[in-house]
Amino acid sequence: MIKSIIKLTKTTLLATSMVLTVNSCSDEFTNLEPIGGVSTGNFWKSEADAIQASNSLYHEMQAQNLFGRGFFWYLNASDDMVTGRIRADVDNAKNFIMNGDEGSYKNMYADCYKVIRRANFILANVPNMDINEDLKSRILGEAYFMRGFSAFWVAHMYGDNGTNGGVPIVTVENMNAPAGSFERPASVTENYAQIVEDLKAAADLLPIFTTYGDADKGRAHKDAALAYIAKTYLYWAQYDNTKYADAVTYCDAVTNSGSGRALIDTDNPAEDYRLLHSALKEWDTEYIWSVNSSADGGSILTGVMLENKGWGSYNGWGYFQPTEELYNEYEDGDARRAVTILKFGDEFQYFGETRRYQSENSLSGFQFNKYMYEFRDAGAIGTTVNTNGDNPTTAYNVPLLRYAEVLLIKAEALIMQGQNGDAPLNLVRNRAGLAPISNATINDLKHERRVELAGEFANRHFDLVRWGDAQTVYAQPLHGRIHTDRANPDSPYSSEIIWPARNFDPNVNHVWPIPNTAVESSGISQNKGW
Repeated sequence: MIKSIIKLTKTTLLATSMVLTVNSCSDEFTNLEPIGGVSTGNFWKSEADAIQASNSLYHEMQAQNLFGRGFFWYLNASDDMVTGRIRADVDNAKNFIMNGDEGSYKNMYADCYKVIRRANFILANVPNMDINEDLKSRILGEAYFMRGFSAFWVAHMYGDNGTNGGVPIVTVENMNAPAGSFERPASVTENYAQIVEDLKAAADLLPIFTTYGDADKGRAHKDAALAYIAKTYLYWAQYDNTKYADAVTYCDAVTNSGSGRALIDTDNPAEDYRLLHSALKEWDTEYIWSVNSSADGGSILTGVMLENKGWGSYNGWGYFQPTEELYNEYEDGDARRAVTILKFGDEFQYFGETRRYQSENSLSGFQFNKYMYEFRDAGAIGTTVNTNGDNPTTAYNVPLLRYAEVLLIKAEALIMQGQNGDAPLNLVRNRAGLAPISNATINDLKHERRVELAGEFANRHFDLVRWGDAQTVYAQPLHGRIHTDRANPDSPYSSEIIWPARNFDPNVNHVWPIPNTAVESSGISQNKGW
């Protein structure tokens, strides 16, 4: 199998970053002057320059700070998982008692703006370059996509519709403004409007995924832009319910884009869902946007979720363990449960051996199984698994948005408009081996979204926030299965509280604190109550 990875050599990354990055972290919003011997005067000349600039857009995608662990620390607040290991700043976040100085949370906000800066440089310079027009269109489309995609994450994580407002909107027009001059929009809906504008521009410029050769897989494409427009409208509808209709429109645009989007469904639910979460299917019809990964680099989430120390065979990190609440959410006969979660006694393949799951480390008695396929074979290390356990990537592209989520976005948007969402919802249920639902309710949708997307970047925590369910859900403790002998997969267990009930204030905790370093450098206001 050919893995297509957009790799930047150290020389390429250094040269490009001289043009695309700032002089110091204190000027993270606006100091865009080039440094060193490379400058805007001698860089933006050739097709190679433009391609290097577009490649730089993806560098942070593979960084630990964003889609390795970064944003997952926030997703960890949900009722689906517990931290797994004692870590004060992460535990404080899960308990909603942060102060903005937590080390694990300082980089996501700034790194998203770093990508936005790089996109703005491309949008400012590439239009005037004398290069192939098709290449120019693609690179501009990539820049619009990555600017919108990065803004999407900071907008819904840190912005709201009035209490705090949105987050700074940085475009070509204002990217050179003085650092302290940026302001927060009155509402995050202004961010959503800019994100949609960027993603629409991207969709107009980008090719469909199926036209890419192996060397370019991993680049932004039309379906990714259309799908994130749909998801942005879904989030926007939290404040303006007319946006549900727009969400449906763009879900249909993904389906009808010409790229052949469809669920992986051969009427073998257990195998379909298992292979779906593996490198064997990562470029298939269901994967819309993911973190391009390999045994050499990419998202470390696969190893982060592995048993701490990997039963003595690999340096798993032991974070993000499923709760009993998530396990019990699955219906009997749902093929997704065994693929998603390992419980004591479950068989799995691990470096050429058949093992039965047990853990002397898991706080919950469970482990996420979705990301373990590449650990199966005896020769996996160096082939499908990174040789460096301190960078535990695998050949599997960690998913950020799948076609199944597009279907569930459509179902939710239809139901919230008082229409029938059965058709898209039941496509997802059928793949899981479950009977269809008639006249599905919003509660049916909430259930389906939870079990289909568990342990993924789909963001269960923000779902609970935008649905208005977080305060009630988080007022309940979380449970695990505590076995009498953690070394014995057949030992009896009792259901016990592993995380106490939490106080979630919907007027404060619906957004996260902006890192204090960013507040100080940009002059914007901190989110209230943090």
